[in-house]
Amino acid sequence: MEKKPYKLSNWFLYRPKTSGFIFFLFLLSLIGLIVSQRYQLFQENKEREIANILDGVEQNIEQTVKSSYTVALTLALTVDNNGVPQNFDEVAKQLIASNPDLQAVQLVPNGVVKYVYPLKGNEAVLNLDLFKSPPRTILEAQKAIKSRKMYYQGPVKLTQGGMGVVGRLPLFINNKFWGFSAVVIRLEKLFKTAGIDNNKYKDYQFQFSKINDLTHKEEFFLPATRDFDSNQSKSINFPDGDWKLYVVNASPYSSWFQLVSAILFGLGLAGLSSYLLTRLLKKQAQLHGKVSDQASQLMATESKFKNIFDHAAIGIARVNSITGQVLEVNQYLCSFLGYTEEELMRKKIKTIIYPDDLAEDRILFKQLLSGEIRQFNTEKRYLTKDGKVIWGNVIITPLWNEDEAPSTHIVIVEDVTQRKQEEQILIASQQRIESLINTVDGIVWEGNPKETTYTFVSKKVQDILGYTVKQFKNTPRFWFDHLHPEDKERVEDYIAKSNKHEKQLDFEYRMIAKDKSIVWIRDIVTIIREAGQPVKLRGIMIDITNQKHAEEALNKSFQLVTEQNKRLLNFSYIVSHNLRSHSSNIQGISTLIESAKTEEDRDEMIQLLKTVANNLNETLFNLNNIINIQTSIDIIVEPLNLYDYIAKTLITQNAQILVKEATVLIKVDEDIEIMYNKAYLESILLNLISNALRYSHPDRKPVISMACFEENGQLVLHVSDNGIGIDLKKYGDKMFGIYQTFNGNADARGFGLFISKNQVEAMGGKIEVESDLNKGTTFKIYFK
Repeated sequence: MEKKPYKLSNWFLYRPKTSGFIFFLFLLSLIGLIVSQRYQLFQENKEREIANILDGVEQNIEQTVKSSYTVALTLALTVDNNGVPQNFDEVAKQLIASNPDLQAVQLVPNGVVKYVYPLKGNEAVLNLDLFKSPPRTILEAQKAIKSRKMYYQGPVKLTQGGMGVVGRLPLFINNKFWGFSAVVIRLEKLFKTAGIDNNKYKDYQFQFSKINDLTHKEEFFLPATRDFDSNQSKSINFPDGDWKLYVVNASPYSSWFQLVSAILFGLGLAGLSSYLLTRLLKKQAQLHGKVSDQASQLMATESKFKNIFDHAAIGIARVNSITGQVLEVNQYLCSFLGYTEEELMRKKIKTIIYPDDLAEDRILFKQLLSGEIRQFNTEKRYLTKDGKVIWGNVIITPLWNEDEAPSTHIVIVEDVTQRKQEEQILIASQQRIESLINTVDGIVWEGNPKETTYTFVSKKVQDILGYTVKQFKNTPRFWFDHLHPEDKERVEDYIAKSNKHEKQLDFEYRMIAKDKSIVWIRDIVTIIREAGQPVKLRGIMIDITNQKHAEEALNKSFQLVTEQNKRLLNFSYIVSHNLRSHSSNIQGISTLIESAKTEEDRDEMIQLLKTVANNLNETLFNLNNIINIQTSIDIIVEPLNLYDYIAKTLITQNAQILVKEATVLIKVDEDIEIMYNKAYLESILLNLISNALRYSHPDRKPVISMACFEENGQLVLHVSDNGIGIDLKKYGDKMFGIYQTFNGNADARGFGLFISKNQVEAMGGKIEVESDLNKGTTFKIYFK
């Protein structure tokens, strides 16, 4: 047996060419095997690198999608139960600030873009009706409504310019479609955030595509290769936008270039057969070591992915889709739920879901099992080991292919408990603020000084003015257009002057309410300035109508008291002057009676005393009449026919009319009625007509004219004559004073006009006089 190997060795030693040829063939075969193995390793490395690139991009896009969904959901929370957005601009501003990758956010009630932030640069999209847009836009908007999930349209050419994607979250109020909460992302921003850059990798190229639902053809959005069959490539799908992302090996022959040196080396080895016999074993060991290294790397990679699974900053579990048994969990999920890994492995997934959320979970999971959906994302509550309720954002993805029976699925859980608590706090805070504002006894508002529009108006506007909040906010210049016409110019001048210097305005004006009533408003306005310019106005409108009415009533009362004081002073003057005069006369005559020497003198003094006593009695009678007029409260007022009472007065003065041969013209309609006291009307007409007859001109026959007109909604009686007239420049201020005479008539007492004036004013009217000396006089009686 020992001789056989020896002979075999000798056979090779003595046949060097044959041995060399055989060795050459052996090396050639071995080199071919090694080259093939290395090529496979290179190819596997390429595929692994492609998979790693795809995983990174997928995570970035999913993170962008999650962030966009959070933004859309937060924006949706500004819509109240009545479908009216609250504080849209403020919330949108904060969302844009915290998500700089977004170009704009929108609220799209009934498919019409009504709210956009920022508006600058996005003006073209305002009032865009999605359901009157191109068919593809309509189809993708309806897809979001049908799925009741956020769906991304695009890449598409944006109305405001450029390419982008539009994510739309359908909103339902009382299970009725309201509209969309939408985000707009520039395509280049999306690619940059996701890391899709064809200049980033030397050997790999990205391609981004989407199936056109109308043409059913795949559209590509990057200039990279589209020959996926001849090139090594991998792809992933994004159901939120029906996108497909490819990573293609742009250098398919690079592996062969790397193997050229090994091939040349092997051929050199085969040529140097005499030397390669020793080197071959060493080279084989080296090659074997490299194979071992590659195997170690594979094991290390597997271990790395295991570590990623175990230590990921998000909960991950693998679950039996049929039984619901938890098959595998990572440490984060254990910490999230408070269980150990062994405890969770003994549980079914439904036992840790909050009972109220199980019904929705069952519906979605049935759709997953039936193949209606391939993945679903929802927020639900979980029960920890100690019974605490926590919130998780859950993504469930099946691990079976579409043509396979359900087996297992992956559950990815992100802890959103804190965000949910913050959302509840924010909602409660907003509700408290709105409740507080709506209880303020005034209209709290905020507006834009340049555009004269309101960004916020409290609901109190409906109680005070009758208008809705929507009318105030959505109609430009609504406030100014409903100012009282007499106040517009004054208010506009005040605001223009005050805006330059003052930080706070406080002014009053009238507004026309919805029911056409006039409401007095006190507006206290704070001006918010930036760089010395007003950028925002905040204020409160207080209803001061009752206060104004009270002021008017107080002013009237003050005027009445003032007039009564004047009358009281006048009356006191009359009493002190006239009664003192009469008492002095009586005292003097009494002294003369005592000193009279004859009976004739005594009788003459007694007659004189009687005359003075009669005058005193007349004065007291007149003063009593004045007191009765000025102090009468319950004056009987009834409808009186003015024409009838003029006729009665003329009958009473008929004798004087005949004596004076006077002409009386009555231009008063027979159906005019006034609310008046009978005695006062008779007294006023009698005084005016008797004065017209008494003070007639000696050179012409008297003509008396009586007419009744309406002036500014008030009846006015004109009593005119062609008598001697009165010098108003001389006696105008004494015209209606008591005991004032102007023409020297012996029977004049100066009491009639005083009584008439008091009677007219007691009925709430006024009396005026116009007169030209030697031409005539006109008295005007204004009835209330």
